[in-house]
Amino acid sequence: MQMATLKTLAAIFVAGFLILPFAKQARAQESPKQEMNVSETQLRAFAKVYAEVEKIRQVYEPRLKEANNPEEGKQIQSEALSKMTAALTKEGLTEESYTHIFEIARADKGLRKKLIAFINEER
Repeated sequence: MQMATLKTLAAIFVAGFLILPFAKQARAQESPKQEMNVSETQLRAFAKVYAEVEKIRQVYEPRLKEANNPEEGKQIQSEALSKMTAALTKEGLTEESYTHIFEIARADKGLRKKLIAFINEER
């Protein structure tokens, strides 16, 4: 159970908050042209956060597996979430802006390729 929770948490960050885009999909479909403005700086910030969250996940997943009890597992999860949130803040992003960039990249193949290239540079 603890491992599943951390994986879920990491997946939300790593995959660009997959749950949120579905909730916002109607809004995104209403005005896709207006929302396509994402700067290279924002894309690079997204890539840095993505890469950092991958690293955090690699550190905390094994620790969560080795947790001795649910309380320790919750502490590890909290620590991981805190670091993931700090990664967003460090790059000047919010959960909403991160999700926004993800939505746009998902809808724009060219932008998605550029974002993947930036992510690969950060790894």
